[in-house]
Amino acid sequence: MTAQTFSIAAIPADGVGKEVVEAGRRVLDSLAEQSAGKFEFQWEEFDWGSEYYDRNGVMMPADGLETLKRFDAIYFGAVGWENVPDHISLWGLRLNITQNFDQWANIRPVKFLPGIVSPLRKADNTELDWVVVRENSEGEYAGLGGRNLSGRGPGNEVALQTALFTEKGCERIMRFAFDLARTRTVKKVSSVTKSNAQQYGMVLWDEVFERVALDYPDVATESVLVDAMSAKFILHPEDLSVVVASNLNADILSDLGSALAGSLGIAASANLNPERRFPSMFEPVHGSAPDIAGLGISNPIGAIASAALMLDHFGLHEEARRVEAAIEHATAAGVSTRDIGGSADTAQVTDAVVAALQLTAPTVDQLANA
Repeated sequence: MTAQTFSIAAIPADGVGKEVVEAGRRVLDSLAEQSAGKFEFQWEEFDWGSEYYDRNGVMMPADGLETLKRFDAIYFGAVGWENVPDHISLWGLRLNITQNFDQWANIRPVKFLPGIVSPLRKADNTELDWVVVRENSEGEYAGLGGRNLSGRGPGNEVALQTALFTEKGCERIMRFAFDLARTRTVKKVSSVTKSNAQQYGMVLWDEVFERVALDYPDVATESVLVDAMSAKFILHPEDLSVVVASNLNADILSDLGSALAGSLGIAASANLNPERRFPSMFEPVHGSAPDIAGLGISNPIGAIASAALMLDHFGLHEEARRVEAAIEHATAAGVSTRDIGGSADTAQVTDAVVAALQLTAPTVDQLANA
């Protein structure tokens, strides 16, 4: 049997990104070792990020995108450090990749893991599981606008930040959300809007949602104002299955969802180019966490869960479920980092996940019949 090789560009970037990418790579390599040659991962690591900026004045080289095109996927850590303004570091690296590779679907599952205490009381006795689908190519993060009139003197400059909504952009992310809902136990899509105040872009969003919904009569729908949806995340999360929202609204709501699940440290995400014209990118939701970077105590679960999303992207669905089960096994056993009430360090949590994978490793006979 010839091994299926997946080439992955690893970009740890800044702070704890380096620690959690290393943890995720360990988990994926352990899976490959257990596959008896069914698949393997070929890694190439790039040192792009804020340290690279210190040396070169840019977050990544001019030919960086061209270099990344040849990979099957990108595994990203976190970006941001005190030596680079946040808008430069973000647009110079992460958004540079997502925008130019048209990774227009950003998937952020909200998972309530065993052994992790949620600040949401309802999570104690209610099964909660939803996913935020974020439009990732336009909306409020389209990068349109500018600053001018600084010549008028202090206090007189003007800045414009223009949100962009197109029928194409709205429709493709909504169809993605409806298709995802069809695969879930609860077939429902909740659209997040603010059309009462944003009468152009969000009204277009609403109109496209109503039109697309007609093609999915088997999927329940609702349209909820973003402020009401933030309340619903807390008061009635059991009503949620798939939540589709614009770039900014989904960014905020998904962080709220992760906090309700216990910590941003456990939140995974996938930046997908569903047409596969470009590689997709997988990353934890959390930032570079300068306050704990280098201490070895960062939470690797978000990065490991993002690796599971990458496995799904590769068609390795059984392996993805094994990784998710291994994460749950580790948290249920109380092996967790400080951000979720534990005392384990990054390596110990990773060890626990790898050990749990061993418990579900396929036998020789199973591999032979696969």
